[in-house]
Order: sequence, then structure tokens, then C-alpha cells
Amino acid sequence: MDYASFLIRKTRLEHDWSQEGLCKGICTPSYLSKIEQGKASPSDEIIQLLFERLGLCWNCGTNGCSGTLIETAYDLLCSLELDPLAALMAQEEWSCYETSPWGVDALLISHITTCAGPLDAELELLMNARQLALQRILQQRCEAAIQLYPCGYTCLRAGVAAYERGETSLAVEFMQQATARASEEGRPWVMLHARMILGGCYSIQLDVTNMERHYNIARRLARSLGSVEDLEVIDYNRAATCIELGRYEEAMRYFETKHSCDSRLVLHKLAICCEKLGKIEAALEALDRADTLPDSSPEQTEGEMCRTVRLRLTTPSYLDSDAYGASLKKTFSLCRKHMPVGFCLFHLPWMVEWYEHHRQYKQVASLLVEFPGCMNLSSLRK
Repeated sequence: MDYASFLIRKTRLEHDWSQEGLCKGICTPSYLSKIEQGKASPSDEIIQLLFERLGLCWNCGTNGCSGTLIETAYDLLCSLELDPLAALMAQEEWSCYETSPWGVDALLISHITTCAGPLDAELELLMNARQLALQRILQQRCEAAIQLYPCGYTCLRAGVAAYERGETSLAVEFMQQATARASEEGRPWVMLHARMILGGCYSIQLDVTNMERHYNIARRLARSLGSVEDLEVIDYNRAATCIELGRYEEAMRYFETKHSCDSRLVLHKLAICCEKLGKIEAALEALDRADTLPDSSPEQTEGEMCRTVRLRLTTPSYLDSDAYGASLKKTFSLCRKHMPVGFCLFHLPWMVEWYEHHRQYKQVASLLVEFPGCMNLSSLRK
């Protein structure tokens, strides 16, 4: 079976048509059956006639489609050059590729860039190794993608998945592979993001030396690529790590450069930093600014994070407040559900503080089993 045969059979069944009804005047039902099973190689004319009857247009090489554009799209995807890739896919001709011999490629790339689900499993019978690798990524089986198509991009995707699961040692391994392969392939954006995740892995482990080593390399790459957004992310992560380590004055130097801020996450960290430095009014002002911003996070996770801090600032004996406890637990639950593991680790000391205050030591032990060796209680120091 090829992609044209797959589309003919799939669309015919969706229309609830018989083989006899579809092929009348075009070919025999037995020949159509062979086409749909991939046992016949019909002429372009027969394919076009069958597609027209199904209300589709088959775009083969004779009417404008070619593999060149698809190869360009693959190169941009594997290079993480997402803006040029988006521009290419916005071209009118891109939609024609979904009903062409390159349809599987076009659909896979579209699904990857829009974070859609995997393609129909039946299509896997038609896929080559590169296509199957993208399918495995869509199925969240990134390690299998590396086996099928080892490159900087697949290693990066596997590393990101491991990082988000909290498997930092595995993430480091994949990101080191991603860095080496991307260097050989000449893909600087992949190198940049691999270094950023490596910095994040060591940040989770509170290994400042290695965190700084990778973030410094990432900063140089981001400057060379003109990525202001990635420079901001690196500086934010550094500041958040300083807060976890109790180095509040150092973190504040980052926030002092943010004269105007449109990020709830940055304002959340600024409020905590001010709280620890005893600047309660400044902390509440940061939270007030955060409340004016839209919250596009899943289930308004960022808003709940800010609410938890506000309750801690405004509630005397907050550890005896049911409202504070409910907000803290909700924040932790939302971070566990929607955010990378670093967000859980950031809030973990406050969870431990709450449970210990209420003598719920089994819950403390459970958290320490789930997040071994990653907690720094200095973030609770006043």
C-alpha cells in the first residue's frame, strides 16, 4: 500500500461507499481492491479519477509538488528554525502536499509543529525510518525515535521529555548526545536549547558550578543567534536557582533589571524574593502587577502560585490557615500536573514546612521519596 491507496480506502469508507460505487466507469472492483491493498500500481490517470470522485485532488509531481519543499521543511524542523518553518508552512502550496506522495511527511511535520497527536497507526506500514521517528515523538516515545533516526533533534526531544519527567540524569545523557550531534550537523539552535536544558538539569540538582558552565555557553549561543527571549529564560532560571539557595540579594539584582515586566512567573519570583528580604509592600506590589496580566497557563497555574504567596504575606500565622494550606496544595498539584519538575522542586520546601507544622510526617516522607536529594530548605529562611 502507498499513501494514495491509503487515502482512497480511508475516504471511501468515510463516505460509506462500496468499491463498486466508487470505481464504476474507472476500473473494475477487483482492480480497485488491489489498489487499496497496495497490490497494483495504477496510472496517474486512474488515481486522479478516483480522487476526483471522492472529492479530493491528488497532487503529484506533474502538478507542482516535489520533494524539495519537504526536504527543506525537514531541515528547518531538525534545525529548530521554527519561524522559517512556520513561514514555509503558511504558503498556499503547503496544504497541497497533504494529498500528494509526500502527504505522510507533510502531516507529520504539521502535527509536530502544532503539538497534535500521532497519525493513524495504519500509516506506520508506509513510513520510512525518519517518518517513524517523528511518529514516535508524537506518541511520546522519544527514545525509540533516536533508535530510528539518531540526530541532534531526536536526542533533544528525548532529553526534554526526560527533563519534564524529572529524570535529570537521563536528560543530561540525551542532551550531551544532542549537543555533540548538533555540532556535527551544524544546527546552532539545537545546541542552544540542549545547553539550556543541561543548565536546567544542574539547576534542579542545585549544582551551581555545572549550571553556570552550561548557561554561560547557552548565553553565548543565544547572543550569536540574536535570541533575546532565550537570554531572558536563562537569566530567569538563574534567579530562581538563587532563590532556592537562599541567595536573595543575588536574585534581586536580576529583578532590578526588569523595570517593566509582563510575565507572571517573573513577578511571582520577584514577590518571593522581596518577601525573603522583608520588603512586604514591594512583594504585594509585584503580585498586584501579576494580577493585571492574563493567565494562559493550564488551569491558571500561575495565578494560583501568586495567590499562595499573597496568602502567606497577608495571613498572620499562615501555617495555621486552611486557606493557605489549600492554595499551597493546589499550587503543588497543578505544578505536578502541568509544569516541568523544577516547579515542584521550587515549591517543595513550603510543602514540607506545611506538613511538618501539622505533624504529617508520612506526607513529608512520601515527598522525599518522590523527590530524593533535590530539596534545599534554605528557601524557607527568613
